[in-house]
Amino acid sequence: MNYQETTNWMFNQLPMYQLQGASAYKEDLTNIRLLAEHLGHPERDLKCIHVAGTNGKGSTSHMLASVLQESGYKVGLYTSPHLKDFRERIKINGIEISEDFVCEFVAKHKEFFEANDMSFFEMSVGLAFDYFASEKTDIAIIEVGLGGRLDATNIITPIVSVITNIDLDHTQFLGNTTTAIAGEKAGIIKPDVPVVIGEYTEETEAVFLAKAKENNAPIYFAADLISGVFPSDLLGDYQFQNKKTVQQVVVVLNSKTDFKVSIDHLKNGLLNTVKNTGLQGRWQQLGQNPKIICDTAHNQHGLTVVMNQIKKETFDKLHIVLGVVNDKDLDAILPLFPKKAQYYFCRPDSSRGLSTEILQKAAKKYDLQGEQYDSVGAAFLEAKKNAGPNDFIYVGGSTFVVAELPLN
Repeated sequence: MNYQETTNWMFNQLPMYQLQGASAYKEDLTNIRLLAEHLGHPERDLKCIHVAGTNGKGSTSHMLASVLQESGYKVGLYTSPHLKDFRERIKINGIEISEDFVCEFVAKHKEFFEANDMSFFEMSVGLAFDYFASEKTDIAIIEVGLGGRLDATNIITPIVSVITNIDLDHTQFLGNTTTAIAGEKAGIIKPDVPVVIGEYTEETEAVFLAKAKENNAPIYFAADLISGVFPSDLLGDYQFQNKKTVQQVVVVLNSKTDFKVSIDHLKNGLLNTVKNTGLQGRWQQLGQNPKIICDTAHNQHGLTVVMNQIKKETFDKLHIVLGVVNDKDLDAILPLFPKKAQYYFCRPDSSRGLSTEILQKAAKKYDLQGEQYDSVGAAFLEAKKNAGPNDFIYVGGSTFVVAELPLN
């Protein structure tokens, strides 16, 4: 199979949360352990930083990778989901895994995948570990897919664990309280491995402290320990806490491991995250006059910060291109959006995309007014057509919506 056929097979033949949602979620690590054994346990050859959290784990992972690249290390980076191409998930020093490596890996192990009903995510994790081990990375940043305790990435023993924050998201899998979700995320805390916590509340702090104590794991609360942050090319207000988290991880690396990061490397890494890693979709500016911003924020915590950042902007009129997936709690997120805006409701091109009729009807309950459009592209074009040079266009609501935009 060529690359397109290979990735189509991966997407279509096996469960994939990005496309299917709940039906793709697996509740144990049996399969990934089986796969790791089949591959010769490549994860045991890796030095890793493991990053979990409700929001910010992707940005934090990319910033850490950038900082370590600036420090001269060969850095693997595994993240999810991708926006345009599957290979975005697996990079070394910002360069995506080759199409050939993906094709050869799947061809070599396809029979095993089919015989053992491997999920899309399990295959992807196995591929990343195999690739990083074969390329002999100095360190790999591994982002959790969903949760932590039962996530396929959780077979690694990292040198540092990171939990960015906790909020109510994916409650059908992780529990419907922040305490329950914190328990799932805290499942990445390993014996004697230092853990850095980004944001926390009284409830989640207790969960993290108990789990760290149980594992004799040194624990660091970045929000309390880091007083100021260095600037970054990631301009979302929500990056403030993520930068604190990254800076605290650097402190731990310097004091607890053989990895060394200077202040200059830290500053340059934060300033060059996009250039070094190719990260997209985080308060990303796509145009000026009118100013156009897209962002992948999709839950209550992330959207609250983004909507507050929009309030700081100066513009004549606000245009919002909005689409969401069908498991989204609309009554939790729609009240966050400003009433004084023109809305362009669209359905992302995914089997999980919520119909524009349902979205528009729900939005009307909160006095959000606008028309329906057949696609993200059509909605975006109409917003650009209607917007004056001093207006502001925001596009978001889902990673899938941002994925359909011309980002480069």
